[in-house]
Amino acid sequence: MQYMTDRKRVEGLGSAKTGTHHFWTMTVTSVALLVLLPFFLAIMGPLIGASHEDVVASLGRPMPALIVAAFLVVGMHHFRLGVTTLIEDYVGGLSRKIWIIAMTIVSYGLAAAGIVALAQIAL
Repeated sequence: MQYMTDRKRVEGLGSAKTGTHHFWTMTVTSVALLVLLPFFLAIMGPLIGASHEDVVASLGRPMPALIVAAFLVVGMHHFRLGVTTLIEDYVGGLSRKIWIIAMTIVSYGLAAAGIVALAQIAL
């Protein structure tokens, strides 16, 4: 049986000193998505079921394209932060690092693919 003090049991398990930054980043992206969502829905809602020409004409204008791009980038960044938290909470060891790297690549890849697709439509 080991007799250890409380301090000795938790030594090295303290704060990682990034929790506040992560919290604020999640909060800021949440508020940004909350502001962008009505505009995004107002732009994309009428385009559901519309012809290809109507979609290209709508997204070819600068403001709708910028709003959709901002929604896409902020949404994918928020997704990356959220899924990183999920992985940190439920996955351990080397697989934790692998999953975090993989999901970072996926989220930034989706954002880049969306921006490229939007640029091809808008230009």
